[in-house]
Amino acid sequence: MELKTIRYELGDGDRSRIATITLDRPHRLNAWTGRMHTEYRWALARAEGDSDVRVVVVTGAGRGFCAGADSGALEGHVDKGGYDPGTPHDIATPGYGVRPEFDHDFAYHFGLTKPVIAAINGPAAGVGLVLACYCDLRFAAEGAKLTTAHGKLHLPAEYGLSWLLPRLIGLTRANDLLLSSRTFLAEEAATMGLVNATVPGDELLEHTYAYAEVLATTVSPGSLAETKRQIYTDQHRDVGAAVEEAAVLLRRMMTEPAFREGVAALTERRPPAF
Repeated sequence: MELKTIRYELGDGDRSRIATITLDRPHRLNAWTGRMHTEYRWALARAEGDSDVRVVVVTGAGRGFCAGADSGALEGHVDKGGYDPGTPHDIATPGYGVRPEFDHDFAYHFGLTKPVIAAINGPAAGVGLVLACYCDLRFAAEGAKLTTAHGKLHLPAEYGLSWLLPRLIGLTRANDLLLSSRTFLAEEAATMGLVNATVPGDELLEHTYAYAEVLATTVSPGSLAETKRQIYTDQHRDVGAAVEEAAVLLRRMMTEPAFREGVAALTERRPPAF
């Protein structure tokens, strides 16, 4: 696919197992369009299908992460008298087929086998905040402005954010952000637990890559995949089912070569070679 609104890059050396997706419309603060959504899903599918990729980092070009839906696209919806996602019928479906609940816009992140980390380098509004929330981990630049935005446009909470945000930060705090559509800073987001940490802007990518390297080099990719699937599957079932499946997985995974390597690395006091 010809990429016009994002960049997809693989790291070098120690970072060769990290794929970076950069939203690349800096002149528009990386505002979201149907084209960007199409390219983003293609890039995720590419990373998911590459056995050398262990972790995906998502960030924005320039001074913004994603300022939400492009204003031109919003005006187009007004002119058309309704919503048009601007995506083709054959759009990539990364993460589909794991659970029916994941076969939807942005929820496809939950079906991926690889962790996705958001490096929020600047404003994240509306669908930009949605994208960050569907990532597994979030690091933000100090002072970055965040907002759900939808209320000030006479829109509903978008893309299941009304389901996801209470699970990330609790109902009371989620209600505040969803009902008011107020702007808040990354530092407040950190106190809520919405972001894992705030970092000076010029250190954000280095901090994110350092964390990603730990996942990529010290954790079994099989364990990452199963743990991620468990996390999001368990949001849809009872604790007993979670315990039972964990026991089944434990018995299976202890028969696999990666378990033997993990034990050997532990006893020999060396890094594992997964």
